[in-house]
Amino acid sequence: MNRTKQQDRPVKRSQGGLMLWHGMDISGLRRLISSRPSMHWSRLHKLLALPPMALYNSGMGALESLVYGRAVAQTELVEPPIFVLGFWRSGTTLLQNLLSHDPQFAHLGLYQALFPWHFLLTETVTKKLTAPFVPQARPMDNVEVSWDAPQEDDIATAVMSQVSPYMFLSRPHDLRSFWKALDFENLSDAELNRYESCLMHLLKKLTYKTQKRIMLKSPFHTYHVQKLVELFPDAKFLYIHRDPYHVIRSGCHLRRRMIEENTLGRPVFHNVEDEIIDTYRFALERYEQDRHLIPEGNLHEICFENLEIDPIAELGTAYSSLGLNGFGHVEKAVLPKLFSLRSYQKNLFNDDPVLVRRVYEELRPAYERFGYSAPNLKPAAVVGESGAA
Repeated sequence: MNRTKQQDRPVKRSQGGLMLWHGMDISGLRRLISSRPSMHWSRLHKLLALPPMALYNSGMGALESLVYGRAVAQTELVEPPIFVLGFWRSGTTLLQNLLSHDPQFAHLGLYQALFPWHFLLTETVTKKLTAPFVPQARPMDNVEVSWDAPQEDDIATAVMSQVSPYMFLSRPHDLRSFWKALDFENLSDAELNRYESCLMHLLKKLTYKTQKRIMLKSPFHTYHVQKLVELFPDAKFLYIHRDPYHVIRSGCHLRRRMIEENTLGRPVFHNVEDEIIDTYRFALERYEQDRHLIPEGNLHEICFENLEIDPIAELGTAYSSLGLNGFGHVEKAVLPKLFSLRSYQKNLFNDDPVLVRRVYEELRPAYERFGYSAPNLKPAAVVGESGAA
């Protein structure tokens, strides 16, 4: 079927009035400002919201600590977490969404991710009042959005600790903060301790609220398997991979959309393709270097292309491999959704033969490691990309 150029444009929609920075408390805003973020008058309405939001988050966070602080501090995790690993746009969101149907797991919702300091206190009322204003889908694809939709825990830890690759969105012209967060060896002891403390506090809050095993998803964790195993020796890991070219092509779109929606200054796109390829290469190197640290039986790898075709079979194999019980509940919940999953409207991109060749030549170890065939270059081809990041 022939498609017009207009049909080949990927999704671009607004994520609404809220940005990552609006969940920060006063200390977080101080760290953000001290990093000298880019600013521009066209973002003035969002900039002006930062101080009152920081005051609100600090106030509600202090009140929550008075009400729940002691109980949260005494909370123990029900079981070691389950981590979904994989590079951005490899299918981690699809996998997380499927796992979120398992009633034995708790996941981090969007409201909890954006307002981690006080969701125990404010979530119930605020979600009801603001639900009509939440965008219906993400800014980069057609994945549905709601306050309860599963979200990356890296959003929450970025808000809380400011140790995250997402901090580069405040300075898109300078990627040093992005690369610093990817390699914990670059962090000071204070920064690493702050990150670990915030992650543990977040997990305790989720456990206190749900009394369930926590299931977390963040591509950020793919770089830090060693640290995760140190913190949670018996944690389970699901690693998902996808054809590298589709990952890179979709990742470039994601990078641009995230900058456009979250920067406080003019959008700047600094060598996007180079950066995404380098970041993917580093993710693969770190995962291959550290995956042997995961105890036998605690790691299972999933092929996105297979998961997309037959999610029930792939999830069943994963549960069996990891020794997880309760797959029947997941199967029962996912079966009615198979039609909507298969009819999902993907972004479409015109194939770029130059990029196809470059990705294959520079990331050939990934093709070989995961069994993907060498690409067949065809001019003017159109490729689809999944909405699962």
